Amino acid sequence: MKKRLSVAAVALLTVLTAVFAFGQPAQAAAGFTVSGGKLYDANGTEFVMRGVNHAHTWYPQQTTSFANIKALGANTVRVVLASGDRWTKNTAADVSNVISLCKANKLICVLEVHDTTGYGEQAGAITLDRAVDYWLSIASALQGQERYVIVNIGNEPYGNQGYATWATDNANAIKRLRAGGLTHTIMVDAPNWGQDWSFTMRDNAAGVFAADPQKNTVFSIHMYGVFDTAAEISDYLGRFRTAKLPIVVGEFGFDHSDGNPDEDAILAYTQANGIGYLGWSWSGNGGGVEYLDMTTNFNPAALTTWGQRIFNGVNGIKSTAKEASVYSGTTPPPTTPPTTPPTTPPTTTPPPTTPPPTTPPPAGGCTATYAVTGSWQGGFQGEVRVTAGNAAISGWTTRWTFANGQTVTQSWNATVSSSGSTVTARNVDYNGRLGAGASTAFGFIGSWNGSNPLPTVTCTAS
Repeated sequence: MKKRLSVAAVALLTVLTAVFAFGQPAQAAAGFTVSGGKLYDANGTEFVMRGVNHAHTWYPQQTTSFANIKALGANTVRVVLASGDRWTKNTAADVSNVISLCKANKLICVLEVHDTTGYGEQAGAITLDRAVDYWLSIASALQGQERYVIVNIGNEPYGNQGYATWATDNANAIKRLRAGGLTHTIMVDAPNWGQDWSFTMRDNAAGVFAADPQKNTVFSIHMYGVFDTAAEISDYLGRFRTAKLPIVVGEFGFDHSDGNPDEDAILAYTQANGIGYLGWSWSGNGGGVEYLDMTTNFNPAALTTWGQRIFNGVNGIKSTAKEASVYSGTTPPPTTPPTTPPTTPPTTTPPPTTPPPTTPPPAGGCTATYAVTGSWQGGFQGEVRVTAGNAAISGWTTRWTFANGQTVTQSWNATVSSSGSTVTARNVDYNGRLGAGASTAFGFIGSWNGSNPLPTVTCTAS
């Protein structure tokens, strides 16, 4: 979860430099496009985001969240990713899987890099230029997905210091992404921890938009304590509407440590004016803002007060969201690999469970089964299912040895380490305790070369 400082804003009362009526980009609509301050999908149908943020990079095992978010009515999910500078890097393979989960659940994916949060003020935060390095490094996962993916360059890319270069840095970042072959709609966040109390984004958005060779950029404001009155909300968003510049509320909450945002006004104004919104956040908040969770422990049946408000309340997601027309009459992508394996994982839903062991495990012990649930050239996705014996266990450790140089590059629902060809996977805090005969599973992404035989897995209970 991000850290957001309190901001006391005495902002200059200025207007946007000019009123721009930008036309539709000349290129064919392979994906989303912007025209007249509105966002259109690849079919030319206006699309208004109605969704939430999901902290995927910190909770990669919560893959069912995509289906649960969709089931509550959302048409968009903003997915937290990491470049590897502050948090573990989300690889191209993982991003491909995220996109597949979005597509399987008919959600539009807004992908953002979180390592930029609070640059200039937050220790360890990275520049927008470094964020572009990340996007270009995973371009293989993004290209061809323009109908379903919007690229949010970097989350809240400046704190309350050093933000004077926001416009130049964003313009340069957009140009680099275009030169690198990314034709997606690009989203840019405001400075000042996303809240733009200095009006830096508001007063320079037109220039940043013009710097995009494709004129396909959307602006994102985050509304927390700075936006605690209806007048502030309508004035800020209204200036973008007047200038015909596309704006979305990329994050907001019903409360915050820096003040009490007026969520009712945010929801009412955006709905009345066709502006997208993405609430923060599905679940997993920490650092004293746990109250921003919409669900308790990622359980869609346990909506919090905030979750009930944004999904089921007046002007909320359930009553206002419209599914992107690119999903009309389509079926979700297959969950099993095609005959010719792609270069990235094809899985779109949690992998299927493996059969239980054919003989009962010993009392007080555990057994484990290993399965390959997806494979492509040079890579594969695996799952190990752990089953307790005839007595409950409080923890488990599994081990196996690869026979042909395979390696594990990413995992979820277990703590995985390797020593040479031997892999050890231990339970995490939420799945170690198993009742008699109960089971749990963890997954991983691996690499292989030549052949990928199944290893024998051992399981030790504690």
